[in-house]
Amino acid sequence: MGRDGRLGTPPVSGVAEGWHVAPGRGAPAFTSRPLYYGRHGLVAAGHYLAAAAGARAYTLGGNAADAAAAGFCLTVVLPQSNGIGGECPTLVYDPKRGSVTSISGQGTAPGLATVAWFRDQGISLIPGDGLLPATVPASFGVWITLLQQFGRLGLAETLGPAVELAEGGFPVYPGLASAIAASAKRFREWWPSSAEQFMPDGRVPAVGEVLRQPAWAATFKQALDLEVRERGRGREAALEAVRRWFYQGPVAEAIGAFATNTTVEGATGRYKGLLRAGDLAAYETRLEEPVSYRYRGIDVYKCGPWTQGPVFLQQLAILQRFDLAALGHNSAEYIHTVTEAAKLAFADREAYYGDPRFAKVPLDELLSDDYATRRAALIEQTASAEVRPGDLPSRLATAGPTPDPRVYRGDTTHVDAVDESGLMVSATPSGAWFPSSPVVPGLGFPLGTRGQMFVLEEGHPNALEPGKRPRATLTPSLALRDGQPWLAFGTPGGDQQDQWTLHFFLNVVDFGMDLQSAIEAPSFHTLHFRNSFYPRELQPKRVVVESRLDEATVAELRRRGHDVQVSGPWSHGQVTAIGWDGASGVLAGAASPRAQTAYVEGN
Repeated sequence: MGRDGRLGTPPVSGVAEGWHVAPGRGAPAFTSRPLYYGRHGLVAAGHYLAAAAGARAYTLGGNAADAAAAGFCLTVVLPQSNGIGGECPTLVYDPKRGSVTSISGQGTAPGLATVAWFRDQGISLIPGDGLLPATVPASFGVWITLLQQFGRLGLAETLGPAVELAEGGFPVYPGLASAIAASAKRFREWWPSSAEQFMPDGRVPAVGEVLRQPAWAATFKQALDLEVRERGRGREAALEAVRRWFYQGPVAEAIGAFATNTTVEGATGRYKGLLRAGDLAAYETRLEEPVSYRYRGIDVYKCGPWTQGPVFLQQLAILQRFDLAALGHNSAEYIHTVTEAAKLAFADREAYYGDPRFAKVPLDELLSDDYATRRAALIEQTASAEVRPGDLPSRLATAGPTPDPRVYRGDTTHVDAVDESGLMVSATPSGAWFPSSPVVPGLGFPLGTRGQMFVLEEGHPNALEPGKRPRATLTPSLALRDGQPWLAFGTPGGDQQDQWTLHFFLNVVDFGMDLQSAIEAPSFHTLHFRNSFYPRELQPKRVVVESRLDEATVAELRRRGHDVQVSGPWSHGQVTAIGWDGASGVLAGAASPRAQTAYVEGN
């Protein structure tokens, strides 16, 4: 081993053998929350009310797929972070099949959306708000598919709690109150349907006040009623009827009419939408093969390059060439090495990733040992100032200007569920958040804005085309050990998702921490790549660290040439995770205290 910690094949010394372990090397002295143990089923979600709904599914005889459908509730209680009109890439490990499946939870571009159309309008970047960036709503199809393919329960037990929360209301918490306050001017001046839903008496609701969403409840009561009428044909047939109701029936028609006939004001102009009912009718929720990589004996699974998921695996491939434990947890050498690996992997993301149904993505080469070795050799002792995709034929899109403060950058949320059979679900719902697009009148939810992640440069793998998925930031994670289910995890956070979850994963695997300690350890990320959100800016050499890192480490990073920005002490993401120890049958769940709302429930 050299002084810089490089190794050909490091040992697996840091991997915890079970979940009932003490905090490992470099772990926090204490955690703000305990590790949550269970035997039968756990669910971890971005909001405690959704976690409670998932736990209720277990008591009704459901499995992890039914519990994960607490994602329906997340669209109601975290409307600033996700919506039923948004997206939800999902991974499922099914012990009956013995394999991991990816559910394509990213909607496609409308048939009218072309590079030529945007050029004719004088638009060089797809805006981040309004109706122009809307893709086909994917989230609803994901939850229906999950229930059909892997679940036991029906909509009364899974969608029903979300309808109850929308109709009866729930207490407003600080994050929601702040989000509504930040959008209040936009609601009053531009989007009256949103004001009616979230400010029904014209004011921002106070923390602790009950918020109701009657239009949302009325829409999805129709789904519950339809399932009851169709139940005689069997559970899966009834769910399929509900899918058609959404994608080929009144919901699709209402969305198409709204986009066609409504001019919506946004930060970058006034436009009607391009989405039509026919786009929804043609949409298919696809079951696909995931991408995987073996790191220190752990098989990690991600969705394909229609997400940024493979960038997590590329980072692992590079870092496998180093003995990270020898560098010291969160030392300057460790943070520098992980950051430089991220810069290389994200450069490849920008050059090569796109919907593989439309673009040739060289994943086999990007995840090969030879390629990772060449990439690892580029990491030096000082910060690189370059954006360096690999030596394959590639095309980098043009970086955008500095951030536009008028454009809201929504967050995301996450849900994990694991049951005693080893069935594991990891899902990352996002998009269709209320600050970026108006509520569709009569439906009670906004459309998404994920189309902003396309580039308007023909020939690029992520160039806009009708029927194509934009390369999304959403990226759930599953890991198997010795061929057995082991860990489900994820976080909100846009481009940072596959950095914050990487740090969590390395904390567990390389430093032997338990799940809660691994989540609560101080984190960091780089912004040295083209941002996925409008206006797509690039911040060379920028590294953002939580202020709990010691000052000497920050000073050393700056000495190495990193542009270090210090953020709040608990500001990076909201990782949740559930692990399954096949030997003991023990489940362990953990949720970040960051942003306050994520919790674990179950038994």
